[in-house]
Amino acid sequence: MRRIITTAVAIALMGGAALSAPAVAADDSRPSGPGAADVPSPAEALELAPEPALPSFGEQTASETLATARRVLAGSALPRDPSATLALRDLWLKKSKLRGQERRIADAMLARPTDGVGDPQGFGYTVPEAAPLCNTRLCLHYVPTGPDAPPSADWPAQNLAVMDSVWTQEVDQLGYRAPLTDGTKGGSSQFDVYLKDLGGDIYGFCAGETPVKKRTGSGYCVLDNDFAAAQFPNGTPTDNLVVTAAHEFFHAVQYAYDYAEDPWMMESTATWMEERIATAVNDNRQYFPWSQVYAPYIPLDAFSRSAGYQYGNWTFWEYLSTKYGVGIVDKAWKQAGSLKGDGGKNSIPALQKVLKKKGGLTKVYATYAAGNLTPAANFPEGAEYGIPKVRGAKKLKKGKRKRFAVKINHLSSASYVYVPGKGVSGKKWKLSLRVTGPVKRTSPAAVVVVHLANGKRQVTLVRLNRGGDGAKKVSFDKRKVAAVSVTLVNGSTRYQCGKRTVLACGGRPLDDKARFAVLGWVTKH
Repeated sequence: MRRIITTAVAIALMGGAALSAPAVAADDSRPSGPGAADVPSPAEALELAPEPALPSFGEQTASETLATARRVLAGSALPRDPSATLALRDLWLKKSKLRGQERRIADAMLARPTDGVGDPQGFGYTVPEAAPLCNTRLCLHYVPTGPDAPPSADWPAQNLAVMDSVWTQEVDQLGYRAPLTDGTKGGSSQFDVYLKDLGGDIYGFCAGETPVKKRTGSGYCVLDNDFAAAQFPNGTPTDNLVVTAAHEFFHAVQYAYDYAEDPWMMESTATWMEERIATAVNDNRQYFPWSQVYAPYIPLDAFSRSAGYQYGNWTFWEYLSTKYGVGIVDKAWKQAGSLKGDGGKNSIPALQKVLKKKGGLTKVYATYAAGNLTPAANFPEGAEYGIPKVRGAKKLKKGKRKRFAVKINHLSSASYVYVPGKGVSGKKWKLSLRVTGPVKRTSPAAVVVVHLANGKRQVTLVRLNRGGDGAKKVSFDKRKVAAVSVTLVNGSTRYQCGKRTVLACGGRPLDDKARFAVLGWVTKH
């Protein structure tokens, strides 16, 4: 590990290396990974422009939401479209605004496969279903013949067993709420799961169906009937089943807290759940190019219709659960929940609440952003991750200085590296740093990490004054110091909420493109 950490900084200084991550397919209709049309490759994702453009975060109208859902479920999703689960969630929330034919189409799209061939996307069963396989909490529905039939007689039972195992792990062991009962829909009070040939673009989805109390509701899940290699060439059918079940069932769990929660939180925590249930599959690594480990300039709460930031940022929850225990994600969902006794908050205030006694969201987020330069120090499997790049780097010797300046959006960061150059040997050599940022009420932060030659790290938060300025002096002895990184952080959580965006609280950030700079020079005293 020590060698990996030291090498990471050196490679980042020299421009980084191509990101290599498994591309095992996962659930629903998430972006298909690096190399797909209109989706940035790892190299494109890591080559930072001076001022990277943000994706569009506007909310859709009800008619646009219907059109999106129709594309997604027809297997014709555009790169900007969300997953099937959230496309249906959005349609469910907005269908009351539709009228006439549009409303009838929406109702049919949200219907279960057993409702028959009236589904405009052809998702209804065309033959009578077989007797469902049920236990005390789940029912697995399938048809015995036709294109929706399972590949073998024992496949339905395997699906039921996998879903039951996922329930045990997510609800019984991790302590999340069970999906809410749907009464007798589907023929019984158990949670219903349907097998259906979804066509290769969609692995599975869970649809909200009936509001229950506050912003909670019941629903059902649909999984592909066989995960056939011809349609799903990445991963084995069993691996695809397990990772899809883990992710999708957690969406059904989320509906027991708040089905209208900020979409980035819904998808990022569901992708994080894959790591709890199917860590050996490593499916979620395909979203690394869109995580803040490799795209730190995109806000944490981004939900993009053109890339997979909401999936990639499962790494933030992985950081939190590694540092504070897996229960912290459940605590965040309880703060985000809508029932009596819950916090009733959107995603960011929920995080602020659970992190208040751990130094606060700004401090925790800043140390996460700085630690992402060395994944092996941040994540249990980080030694296997690709090497992130920094925005700039400079080798300094006596009498030399370098200033980096940048504009940073909310809940984003930019990192720079200083390396001791020729003649900077001896314990008296220091690197002096001067940070300038926006006013303190906008939550700026700066983290300095001294990366020692022995692989250890010395992490310090720079104390910033009310004007957002601060200074720090650290060891720069070439014999002991491999490099010094400075991570500038815009920790702002200030929004005008309810502005019809897909960011936190549907809000418009107040402190984007905040100006930061860091000046570094070598001293000897």
